[in-house]
Order: sequence, then structure tokens, then C-alpha cells
Amino acid sequence: MKYISFADDPHKQQHFDFFRGMDDPHFGVTAEVDITELRRIVRTSPTLRFTPAVVYLIARAAMEVTPFRWRIRGARVLEHERLRPSFAVPVKDSAAFSFCTVTYQEDVAGFHADCVATMERMYENPNFSDEPGADDYLYLSTFPWASFTSVKHAMNNKPGDSVPRIVWGKYRQVGEQTMMPLAVQAHHAVVDGSDLGRFYQSFEKNLRNCEEIFAQFL
Repeated sequence: MKYISFADDPHKQQHFDFFRGMDDPHFGVTAEVDITELRRIVRTSPTLRFTPAVVYLIARAAMEVTPFRWRIRGARVLEHERLRPSFAVPVKDSAAFSFCTVTYQEDVAGFHADCVATMERMYENPNFSDEPGADDYLYLSTFPWASFTSVKHAMNNKPGDSVPRIVWGKYRQVGEQTMMPLAVQAHHAVVDGSDLGRFYQSFEKNLRNCEEIFAQFL
């Protein structure tokens, strides 16, 4: 990880200072994405699971959009080299959920194996705390009961919290396509609308390339 500077872009510095000073600096977008190919591959594969696959594709897209790896540290910005998606999973003896944190790695088989093992461990021994001082997370969750059009997240009143929040919802059939809502929330001091747009474009590209990405599971 490294600290970055906006010294060569004074307007970006003004943008950063303007939104960093707001009481509620987060903004979000919800859009439907086409998961037709992903669903086909998950149904075809004997081992590929839907949740780890979605988490991998989201994390891969986030890694490709640099501002999704930026975190606010006071008046400075830190850039992480690697992210840890932390997603919600059900647990054995409670209606509440557990955090499930896995370090992103490009090796999809290794990432999928880590996800499955961690999900099974959290099912038996849930955890509801983050590592103190860490902000290299992507906070992920799912709302499988409805195909929503917007999401509002519970957050601490800390304007410096710049971890993106991403939620996917219940998918639905639209003709021959399977569409799924995906909501993304980010801190406006470090992530702009064009960055969110590039994230969606990257995620949709990953969805179109599912057969290649998950080839070893077929």
C-alpha cells in the first residue's frame, strides 16, 4: 500500500476536500446486470457455487478500478494493493448473519476454495467484528428476497469511512435473460460517478467472460 497525492491535479484535490467535509458524503447507484451466463455455468458446474463466484467477480472488478482501492486517512489517501471482500453469510444457530472475509486473489480456484472453507467455518462459528484499524475491505451483502431498486446502508457517523458497500439482490427473468440488481455505495471524496460507471462496465465484462474465467470448474 502507498499514500497518493493530488498535487498534480488541483481540481481533484478540491473535489476531495469538498466531499470529505460533508456529514453524509456517500452516494450510491443501483442497476440491473445480466447474469444469464453466470447462472448457466453455475448450473453446469459440479463444484462452482454462486455466492463465491459473484464475490470473485465483484472483487475482480473493484481491483480494476483504482479509486475502489483508495481509503481516506485524515487528509490523506491510502491506496491498497489488495482488497478483502467481507460478505454476509447465514449461520447455524441464529437468524442473524456472520461476516465472512476472504483475501482477493486472481487465482479463481484458490479464491473459491478459501470462500467455501471460510463460509463453512463462519456457519459454525460466526464472527461479527472487523480487524481493528483495517480498511482494505469491500463490504458485500445480498438481499435475495426481492429485486430491489435502491439500498440504504447502516453506517457509523464517520465521514472518513471510505469502504465501498455492494449488495446484490433477487434475480428475475426478462425474456431469455436473467437480470440481477446490484447496488454500489461509495465515498464521493474518492469515488466519482465515472468510477462507479467503470466498475459496472468491468463487472459486466466479467459476467460476459464467465465461461473463460471459470473454465476450470466446467
